[in-house]
Amino acid sequence: MFVTTTADKVPFGAITILKLVNIAENATTALTTWNLNRITRRELSRLSDHQLEDIGLTRGDIQ
Repeated sequence: MFVTTTADKVPFGAITILKLVNIAENATTALTTWNLNRITRRELSRLSDHQLEDIGLTRGDIQ
């Protein structure tokens, strides 16, 4: 069995850049999720009570 180990150093600032990219990615995901939920709530609130009942919801369930 042949095993190698390396002691490569991470370039200066690479960890910080990675953290910033992760923050931006998480913020984008959160914003996208919030917007999709907002659109869903808006569309559900436009339905009549009878239509909501057909899909098993009430007005109080929308939020």
